Amino acid sequence: MTQTIGFIGTGVMGKSMAGHLIDADYQVHLFTRTKEKALDLIHQGAIWQDNVESLTKNADIIITMVGYPSDVEKLYLGDNGIIDNAKPGTFLIDMTTSDPKLAEKIASMAEEKQLHSIDAPVSGGDIGAKNGKLAIMVGGKQQDFDTMLPVFQVMGENIVLQGPAGSGQHTKMANQINIASTMIGVSESIMYAKKAGLDPVQVLQSISTGAAASFSLSNLAPRMIEGDLEPGFYIKHFIKDMKIALTNAEKMGIKTPGLALSLELYEELAKKGLEDRGTQALIKWFEGDL
Repeated sequence: MTQTIGFIGTGVMGKSMAGHLIDADYQVHLFTRTKEKALDLIHQGAIWQDNVESLTKNADIIITMVGYPSDVEKLYLGDNGIIDNAKPGTFLIDMTTSDPKLAEKIASMAEEKQLHSIDAPVSGGDIGAKNGKLAIMVGGKQQDFDTMLPVFQVMGENIVLQGPAGSGQHTKMANQINIASTMIGVSESIMYAKKAGLDPVQVLQSISTGAAASFSLSNLAPRMIEGDLEPGFYIKHFIKDMKIALTNAEKMGIKTPGLALSLELYEELAKKGLEDRGTQALIKWFEGDL
């Protein structure tokens, strides 16, 4: 591909996403706070850059996949950040789950510099990222979406333009609100099966394809049963997402009791030292194993 992509953030999901872009023959430049986390991608063909400024100046497309809105704001709007250094016409794609208002602010400032800004958070966890089957929720202009669609198609398969800047982030909030209550239901379901003397693996075979079917039930419930708490998506990042969703819901005057309860339970897990575990560790709360 003739387009050069600068990719920032090679965590649980970002590493696989960048890898797919390399496999698709894009020239990928990398920067992340810990170079060791990017070594596999460098061996795969990515070009390491020592800082954001250097990466930005060498790329036609910038993709960020970092942890928190504060990280996003610093990368894009901070001194000597992406917007300060991007050449006119560069596409800026933030795939972090972040605040809708921040996405709107970045888009406004980018437009002043003749840059194209898209917010494109994803869902699917480590499995979706590894398989290139992420759901990608996009906010931005139609023409920019159409231009970047081939890039998105390398990383995902359910790719929808939801509206103007910020719309991708609002859609991701709707996604996280749904997951918040679902994870409680999945945990309760497993515990009920165990207490009833059933084999929870066998129970999953029956209920995971019926009306109870969900990504969480099919992909995270088996990890719960096996005691596998390795992160496909960190608890600390889910807490961040739920707080953003709750704040926006409150501004809209929406009651979200399921979201509030899920946030309470996950914050309790974080206080017990499980913030770097996967979201499936919620089962520990129901097991009383804290």
